[in-house]
Amino acid sequence: MHFLNGLAPTHDLTYDDVFMVPRRSSVASRMDVDLRTADGTGNTIPVVVANMTAIAGRRMAETVARRGGITVVPQDIPTEVVHDVVADVKSKHLLHDTAITLSPTETVGAAMTLLPKRAHGAAVVVGDDGRPVGVVTETDLTGVDRFTQVREVMSRELVTVPADVTAEAAYDALAAGHHRLAPAVDADGRLVGLLTRKGALRATLYTPNVDDAGRLRVAAAVGINGDVAGRAKELAAAGVDVLVVDTAHGHQEKMLEALAAVRALDLGLPVCAGNVVSADGVRDLVEAGADIVKVGVGPGAMCTTRMMTGVGRPQFSAVLECSRTAAELGAHVWADGGVKHPRDVALALAAGASNVMVGSWFAGTLESPGDLMVGSDGRGYKESFGMASSRAVRHRTAAESSYDRARKAIFEEGISSARMYVDPQRPGVEDLLDAIVAGVRSAFTYAGARTVAEFHERAVVGLQSAAGYAEGAPRHSSW
Repeated sequence: MHFLNGLAPTHDLTYDDVFMVPRRSSVASRMDVDLRTADGTGNTIPVVVANMTAIAGRRMAETVARRGGITVVPQDIPTEVVHDVVADVKSKHLLHDTAITLSPTETVGAAMTLLPKRAHGAAVVVGDDGRPVGVVTETDLTGVDRFTQVREVMSRELVTVPADVTAEAAYDALAAGHHRLAPAVDADGRLVGLLTRKGALRATLYTPNVDDAGRLRVAAAVGINGDVAGRAKELAAAGVDVLVVDTAHGHQEKMLEALAAVRALDLGLPVCAGNVVSADGVRDLVEAGADIVKVGVGPGAMCTTRMMTGVGRPQFSAVLECSRTAAELGAHVWADGGVKHPRDVALALAAGASNVMVGSWFAGTLESPGDLMVGSDGRGYKESFGMASSRAVRHRTAAESSYDRARKAIFEEGISSARMYVDPQRPGVEDLLDAIVAGVRSAFTYAGARTVAEFHERAVVGLQSAAGYAEGAPRHSSW
């Protein structure tokens, strides 16, 4: 990456402080861009879902991996649950989505509770023999008594597709019948998944992130306290594909000890560690055994670290310095936090990140854990919270004595409850991935780059005032 006119900044920069300048380009289409990363994660799009309890669940992991990213299961999830999550994600199909299922005698109330669990907004009604007999959508349930059985309101006009159908054939079948979705069935007609018209289309635009056995990939985090090596072994045995050694202050002795212990196990997995924001932090973590360094202190939407402590660093400059140092050492960095728009993801990649971690931006999607709630204004939302907040600390220290838990809860750092509203136009994480990937691919074409490595090299970045940033923001009404 180069600064416009060779002018080096005199102060540290956030994503809002910079812009990218177009260059002469031979990349004619955004479809000519390859977003595969080279950091060992297998990602075919440079997106990592942050290891936050309110965001990184099994639905998120399945959906994001199917589109080429990876999700990091949080460190406070019990090991036996991680085993279940990993096994579940790796059992999922690469084309069709997991269906929400109901029996014919279940109620409309039960259906209304389950439908928001998936962005496709439908449930398949399945008979005792495992074969689909109907489909219910939100429209079918509107204005219906909650105790009505779904067999009374379901649509019986089913179009099914074979489990081994190609994306193009599935799309053509749905389009020809003017259907939005279809159950996928095996040779005996039993339900194995659900395929939407948009899902079939996306399957032609994305490449799933899969392991050597062709299964979806998933990562998991381990903290720096307790039996770190034992936990890391258990996660590797569970089948995780990337191990993240994680703490808010990654440049400390306990992190270096934990990282060395994990590296000594020789698990054969890429190891990510963080968080840091300096070249010295990167050097120490890489020397201790990190393949990837997580960069970012304080830029996250749920984080109060900078306001509480004054500690942190503007994210663009942190990623730029850390990525240059990591490259010298043969390592990589993930930019963790501070992204609110597709432009921020593009700028993080321009600064040298191999992947960009997204947290709160994905909290307000139907795939994030937790139930969809409705506020007094009628808007749907999910609850989110920071991983250093009292709420997260309470979960993480549940096995400790009440005295120790009470002591730790006094020093809260992070937001314990925030409403992340679900955009009715883009309710699913795939909708956000579409926006991110479209923006990033276009940024590559402006830079004349076909790959992430070329983008690192060719991006030209300038500095702007707050007025310059505001000038680029769209207006949704006249002025």
